[in-house]
Amino acid sequence: MSDEQQRLDNIAAWYLDQQLNFDRRMVWFRYQTLLPHLKGPDGLELGSAEGEMTHLLLPHFQRLTCVDAAGTLLERVPDAPNLRKIRALFEDFEPEERFDTVVAEHVLEHVADAVALLRRARGWLKPGGKLILGVPNARSIHRLVAVKMGLLSRATDLNERDRKVGHRRVYTVEALERDIAASGLKLVSRQGVFFKPISNQQIEEHWNESMIQGFFLLGQEFPDLAAEICAVCTLDA
Repeated sequence: MSDEQQRLDNIAAWYLDQQLNFDRRMVWFRYQTLLPHLKGPDGLELGSAEGEMTHLLLPHFQRLTCVDAAGTLLERVPDAPNLRKIRALFEDFEPEERFDTVVAEHVLEHVADAVALLRRARGWLKPGGKLILGVPNARSIHRLVAVKMGLLSRATDLNERDRKVGHRRVYTVEALERDIAASGLKLVSRQGVFFKPISNQQIEEHWNESMIQGFFLLGQEFPDLAAEICAVCTLDA
């Protein structure tokens, strides 16, 4: 077993044991944000984890392939007639077919070489296909507040939760756009997902549903300060 495979297996335990209900709500908000950009019939999901996003994507594709290196997570993904599950490191994944849509939600912050993965994913797209990326935003309000409180030296520093879930970086908008450009992809749209002034755990413990919905909508109005960045890319042809 490679060091990277062992690292991912260790991180998988957090997703199985420590994930909050609000973490799962954030998956729904990501889905709502990327929904207008989904295009079939063939889809690829990188980093399916235990399948929260996978079951939302399934109805939009005649054939959906999901890839994850953590077997303990992949086995949690429910089977479906139009779903193919593959256990592999993204760096080793070699599909024979091409895809209309590739979804890579919360992937780039985990991998050793994000630009190399984007270049590989570029080759997995059909002509006219879309690559949809989602990453945490270093300039989310809750991270900027953490800097003012002295909890972080810089908004791009890794906090305790980042380390637990295996993040190697936290993206600014500019850094994400640089990596996209360096890979040869073309950025066609960018949106913000959820305006988050406090931690997920604090939201889960203290906010009501109206507040949660309101801050989701606010994230669309202030994308540069939202909790996450959603970027839609195409082949730069």
